Amino acid sequence: MCGIWALFGSDECLSVQCTSAMKIAHRGPDAFRFENVNGFTNCCFGFHRLAIVDQLYGMQPLRIKKFPFLWLCYNGEIYNHETLKKQFEFDYQTKVDGEVLLHLYDRFGIQKMASLLDGVFAFVLLDTANRKVCLGRDTYGVRPLFKFLTDDGFLAVCSEAKGLKDLTHAMDTPPEIIPFLPGHFEVFDLKPTGKVQSSLQMQPFHCCTKEPSHAVYDTLETLPTGFDEETVKGNIRKLFESAVRKRLMAHRRIGCLLSGGLDSSLVAATLVKLAKEEKLLYPIQTFSIGSEDSPDVLAARKVAAHIGSEHHEVNFTPEEGIQAVEEVIFHLETYDITTVRASVGMYLISKYIREKSDSVVIFSGEGSDELTQGYIYFHKASPPETRDANAPTPKAAAEDSVRLMKELYLFDVLRADRTTAAHGLELRVPFLDHRFTAYYLSLPEEMRTPKDGVEKHLLRDSFKGLNLIPDEILWRRKEAFSDGMMSVKKSWYTYLQDHLESTVNDDQMEKARKTFPHNPPSSKEAYYYRQVFEKHYPGRAYWLSHYWMPRWIDATDPSARTLSIYKPEKDQ
Repeated sequence: MCGIWALFGSDECLSVQCTSAMKIAHRGPDAFRFENVNGFTNCCFGFHRLAIVDQLYGMQPLRIKKFPFLWLCYNGEIYNHETLKKQFEFDYQTKVDGEVLLHLYDRFGIQKMASLLDGVFAFVLLDTANRKVCLGRDTYGVRPLFKFLTDDGFLAVCSEAKGLKDLTHAMDTPPEIIPFLPGHFEVFDLKPTGKVQSSLQMQPFHCCTKEPSHAVYDTLETLPTGFDEETVKGNIRKLFESAVRKRLMAHRRIGCLLSGGLDSSLVAATLVKLAKEEKLLYPIQTFSIGSEDSPDVLAARKVAAHIGSEHHEVNFTPEEGIQAVEEVIFHLETYDITTVRASVGMYLISKYIREKSDSVVIFSGEGSDELTQGYIYFHKASPPETRDANAPTPKAAAEDSVRLMKELYLFDVLRADRTTAAHGLELRVPFLDHRFTAYYLSLPEEMRTPKDGVEKHLLRDSFKGLNLIPDEILWRRKEAFSDGMMSVKKSWYTYLQDHLESTVNDDQMEKARKTFPHNPPSSKEAYYYRQVFEKHYPGRAYWLSHYWMPRWIDATDPSARTLSIYKPEKDQ
């Protein structure tokens, strides 16, 4: 996890513009470098470093003697860099995982380079010999990247939009700042003036439903084929364990967020198991957050005791959470309701990890709900005998799962990145492993829907009987992170709504559609989030295309607890 920032053809003196680069300093607390590109007017790179791999040679822009014409600024981890080095007999100069991008680009060009990377990344690659600037972002947008391009060719890119919004430019109207599309790359021609011209519009290099190109070089044994249940469950276990194992690549201490739900518990348990196998020199620390009687905290405690992690509990009051909301929205760069709610706990726990522990690389369970149809509303797509005639089919559920995966960068992945990056932590998400997700999405649609009234049935069943996590956790119902942090009696979102009732008046609500025509807020809570967002990012509401909401059900609030099909734990 780092912060990258680059300008090509700046309309203003670089010494003035570089103050914008400091707005993402939280992403890389270990070092900062600002470097001009020789021979091109007003082109530069800014880099904030969090040292995880190769602490000596890991500064960027990365340049090596073999390719003096290539400059690389990237944020991410390439898990198969050693495999590719052996496969293609690359002669590495450093131990930096990102060096493989330079070798792949030189040998195969940008499209094949991007498709061979097994990892999470956002990159800016400058080729001065061929006058090209290449941008790219990983399949699910786990690593963020924003782009700003003026009509006359001033290009700026940054890990977070806040590093671009105050740039000085020659245009009368400010250019749009847009998130770079995950799973895509783009190439620009670089003129001697430093300005750019798009030579190749956005091109996809990987889609989540396809087996990734790098799979042919994977060190994992060939998986048995066929869709009988035992084969499928065995493959799910192998691929998930492989996803966790490859993410152990780090020279800093590894920890894990543990909410006590299925996903984070599977990640934590597998992490502890593999850490012992790999003989890591320290115990894995796990972290949970909530009020003292929160169902999440109690469940996480059981899991930690079962797996033997060094467990930390962070208690927080509704007042502390409410106090953090504005800071959270500033870091998130969104006003999406469920994202803001869920981010407060993750932001506060990340703050605790940074201040009170020495874990820096943090594993988490993001992506599982989207991949394995874990949201409560997917119960509507249960097998025919348990659903009504108007309910969606397994095919519709499978399609919605893919939609959710493609939109992760706007919601859960955005939340997970910004809340951890705000405190200089690096997030790792094994459920979004390319091979694991491609395999899961290739399974027959009927296999993936909720079964016997239980969502994520196939995933749970795959780990049954292994004693990896306690049975009651393996079959624990879905509880949204933002709901489970507080008591069963009163949800976190209810505390928020009660508090915000007095901050927005009825007159403002009546005029909400006029005040905010794009994504108008339909509640006082949503109105307040939008007000805070507009204060920090005026006129940038378009960054969010739509609010996250459950489908196929008459939902007016994103919380699962408001849905008619929600059953509290005790009612099951």
